[in-house]
Amino acid sequence: MRVWHLDDPWWLLAIGLVALVTFVGIRRAGSARVRFPHLGTIRAAGGQVGFVRRWLPLALRIAALLLIVWTMARPQGGNKMIEVTTEGIDIVLTIDTSGSMEALDFDPVKHERTRLDVAKETVAAFVEARGNDRIGSVVFGAEAYTQCPMTTDYTILKMLMADLHIGMAGDGTAIGDALGVSVQRLKDLESTSRIVILLTDGRNNVGKLEPAQAAAIARTEGVKVYTIGVGTAGQPAPFKVRGLLGGTKIINKRVDMDEATLRMIAETTGGAYFTASDTDALQRVYDTINELEKTKIETIEHVDYHEAWGLYLLVALLLILAEIVLVNTRLRKVP
Repeated sequence: MRVWHLDDPWWLLAIGLVALVTFVGIRRAGSARVRFPHLGTIRAAGGQVGFVRRWLPLALRIAALLLIVWTMARPQGGNKMIEVTTEGIDIVLTIDTSGSMEALDFDPVKHERTRLDVAKETVAAFVEARGNDRIGSVVFGAEAYTQCPMTTDYTILKMLMADLHIGMAGDGTAIGDALGVSVQRLKDLESTSRIVILLTDGRNNVGKLEPAQAAAIARTEGVKVYTIGVGTAGQPAPFKVRGLLGGTKIINKRVDMDEATLRMIAETTGGAYFTASDTDALQRVYDTINELEKTKIETIEHVDYHEAWGLYLLVALLLILAEIVLVNTRLRKVP
């Protein structure tokens, strides 16, 4: 990128002296008057030529002085090179797609968006806010698997996240297995920070790996886990079900969320536990995590300057020379 600056900008104060020279020159030129009996005499003598003869030398001198002042300020041009280094964070987004995520309590008025729908939108906004991190996704229900490998292509990641749907990993809540798969995605990666953001509204009730075991493995591998409990523990939530005679109706069912286990996972791994009972609260949770896990970006600027005053000085000397030549030839005054 091309840049320029003045190395000695204080010289620009000398423009005041140029203004003084201009004022004195105008006063002297104005005092040299010749009286004519009528305007016809001026026209006959060539008024335009008289104007040029009167003001051109002064204009050349002022322009030359301004260029000299500019030269003394030492204008310099250069090329700026910006070197950006980043220390990214590796993040796995682990999302529950079990049947309980179909609850409609995050859309209490219209009952159109499920907990999973709101989670997908919130996670997409979180991804958009990241800049240089590798992010992957793991989904779980009765089973747990990698939906998107670690990537910096957020477009593909968000497309895959948009395809999340209830029951895609079976109906159940394998929190331990989900955390185990997430840690597996991170354990061999080299980065300043490796984190899992695990979102669920249930209790571990299936799977081979217990949450405590998975948390211990995460701690051993240096993986920090943020857990998010969605909904209100022990409180009934609205669900949309089909009626016997067709159509749908809203019924309330209890959802058994295990806050103690989620808190234990977070504390074991050095993360934090959050609870979100509505859309705004869930957004605030992800915003908080976004602030806690900042990517380190260092910017180093290299600027190679070179002197650029030579051309201005040359033009100033040419203007002075032009003034000298003109006042001694075509614009010479006759005593």
